[in-house]
Amino acid sequence: MSLAHETRPLPAAIPPRHDWTREEVRALFALPFPELMFRAAQAHRENFDPAEVQISTLLSIKTGGCPEDCAYCPQAARYDTGIKAEKLMRLETVLAEARAARDGGASRFCMGAAWRSPKDRDIENVCAMVEGVKALGLETCATLGMLTAPQAQRLKASGLDYYNHNLDTSPEFYGDIITTRTYQDRLDTLEHVRAAGIHVCCGGIVGMGESIDDRAGMIATLAGLPVHPESVPINMLVQVEGTPLAGTRKLDPLDFVRTIAVARICMPASVVRLSAGREDMSEETQALCFLAGANSIFYGPKLLTTPNPGRDRDMALLDKLGLRPME
Repeated sequence: MSLAHETRPLPAAIPPRHDWTREEVRALFALPFPELMFRAAQAHRENFDPAEVQISTLLSIKTGGCPEDCAYCPQAARYDTGIKAEKLMRLETVLAEARAARDGGASRFCMGAAWRSPKDRDIENVCAMVEGVKALGLETCATLGMLTAPQAQRLKASGLDYYNHNLDTSPEFYGDIITTRTYQDRLDTLEHVRAAGIHVCCGGIVGMGESIDDRAGMIATLAGLPVHPESVPINMLVQVEGTPLAGTRKLDPLDFVRTIAVARICMPASVVRLSAGREDMSEETQALCFLAGANSIFYGPKLLTTPNPGRDRDMALLDKLGLRPME
């Protein structure tokens, strides 16, 4: 008899902590790999079905021309990366993409726009997109830059489920990566989003030349928020020629897996998303990430402007691992 999809009772979940110190998080990174993976898998099983992976799709609804100087981003206008500024997509085009994503198995549709902060008229256009995508039966997520409190409230009224606004790295390393907005600016937007009643999607990027202490600082900051982000994307830097971080020494894959595991332990009830960088990851690295507690991926040929594994390749990997899309 096959036991592949047998449902077993999950152990009682331990309530999430919000008082993680950087020293405690750093100690998790220093654990022997088998012990770290065991603790992460245990936290995962206490809160989720470990055989389920949420499938999301990310569409760039407004590409290029951003005035920010994020050192990793090919959409910054000041870098010569071959990305040209485009206007906001038409509503009909976005809904067609969302419909295709739904029919391909996605349960969440994310829309990203290369703005420092949207104008109110931009918000109205995005709200129309949110309403249309919701009508298709999909969860909605948007990442539009910094928001004011009224803008967050307007997005909530349109039915937006999630707002993505990453911290990117630790407070100390942040200034080496971005100078056009402060760490506090990011925290302020998260506060506006949370106060409006929108779920928070917030994580960071590793492989930008940061130290282990910086990775610990980023996770300690995320886990120290009054409410943990419901979704925590962990991105591996995708190096793009023309950006300041092109040529940065690549991160060891096991260090990336450790970051996933530590995020899972510190934020046990959050969905931890294996995000950018999967195109360059082996199947073995991705399998270890799932074992470490990652339970969400983006599928589709692109993440905004950078390559991503194709849907067929992803589905073949999930099937090989005995994983299934989260309903």
